[in-house]
Amino acid sequence: MVTFTARRSTPRLVAPARPTPRETKTLSDMDDHPGNRAYVPLVEFFVIRDEAGADDGRLMPPPEDPAAVVEAALAEALVYYYPVAGRLQETAGGKLAVDCNGEGVAFADADAAVRLDELVAPLLPPYPCVDELLLDAGDAHVVVGKPIVFMQVTRFRCGGFAIGLWINHCIADGFGMVQFLKAVADVARGEAAPAVLPVWERHLLMARAPPNTAYVHRKLTSLLKDDDPSADATPAAPPSMVCRHFLFGPAEIAVLRGRVAVGGGDDIAASCTRFELLTAAIWRCRAAAWRCLADGEPAIVVFAENVRRRWDRLPRGYYGNALVFHVVHGVAAGELRGMPLGRAAALVRGAKGEDASYEEHVRSTADFMAATRVMPPAAAYREETYMVSDWTRLGEDEVDFGWAKRVGGGVAAPPSPLVSFNAKCVNADGDESVVVTVQLPEAVVERFEKEINEICLKN
Repeated sequence: MVTFTARRSTPRLVAPARPTPRETKTLSDMDDHPGNRAYVPLVEFFVIRDEAGADDGRLMPPPEDPAAVVEAALAEALVYYYPVAGRLQETAGGKLAVDCNGEGVAFADADAAVRLDELVAPLLPPYPCVDELLLDAGDAHVVVGKPIVFMQVTRFRCGGFAIGLWINHCIADGFGMVQFLKAVADVARGEAAPAVLPVWERHLLMARAPPNTAYVHRKLTSLLKDDDPSADATPAAPPSMVCRHFLFGPAEIAVLRGRVAVGGGDDIAASCTRFELLTAAIWRCRAAAWRCLADGEPAIVVFAENVRRRWDRLPRGYYGNALVFHVVHGVAAGELRGMPLGRAAALVRGAKGEDASYEEHVRSTADFMAATRVMPPAAAYREETYMVSDWTRLGEDEVDFGWAKRVGGGVAAPPSPLVSFNAKCVNADGDESVVVTVQLPEAVVERFEKEINEICLKN
């Protein structure tokens, strides 16, 4: 793997290109939950298109300096996303709000004395020298009083570039983060305004008065070691966690689908989504590798769902956190270890469809998050729980500069030791694939890799 050092400019603040409203905006109860109080690191890689739209009157020709164009587009995008140019502040009861003061986001440009094609191909995590592509955002879990975004554009010798950014999870979920990056690309492409205009409307995901958490309380508290979010006991520190990445291309997916057919029948094998297949497989492999998890102990999987897909009350352009959570619980580790993959996949699917009222699921989740704003430390969660965030449908591959094409990227590193990520990518054969980033205790990594290799091997 090629290593490099990026020669970085002194970071500066980029403010909105024109005056913006001076006001305070309150975050929703989904936004400012402790689990979101962190910066998420993203890295996106681009190459210059040869044909690059120079003859199209709507598009800019390839610029001499892509970093300068991105910086100018960022300033213009912040006119529309002006809360992103503000600063978070804490109000009564620990509630967060945005002081829309227009101070701006942190920005730097940099140069790396390597070509993009000298890096590992295809571009998959762990990305080489990722720290060289990201500005220093300080403590990623301190979110008050800092720029909401830290962005760096790194130029490579081939003319390609990378955009690395830390973005505050309180201001946006994964979908909103990609929407913001698309807005910058739209303007950099020569459009007069972002194709999708941002919508704030955070009141739509505020807790009710009085709240009603009963709908999700049992599911979400099952993630805690003592199932009591108000407990005073100080739990033992979790084991040292390490990050590993696994690539699942069409061949691996076909093998998993075949295993589902054997244990679960042709119907579920044919209709099972890629997410259900991968979640079931990794959930079972984790249980098999986690030898210290006794047969009778719970093996839990939890995953987030983008509310936008099923709740039409959220307007197009909403970029705040809009997630509900599905939990598969009531399964013992021993049962899961011996369970056919098709049965595990059916349980993952069932967790998504057990909600009699989606409206109540959304409302109850916001109520629960408001009620548990003071949460136990991370060590209080069951570290053996498989928590997964699916980024495969966020539209990163639609970030379009016109004169530059995205060739890879995504979450540079999980912001929490508790969460794993699925991301869409392209493998060495050019096939659409999924790279799964998994967090594991160091002691079980070798066994887990063995389980993954065995489940993905053809019979």
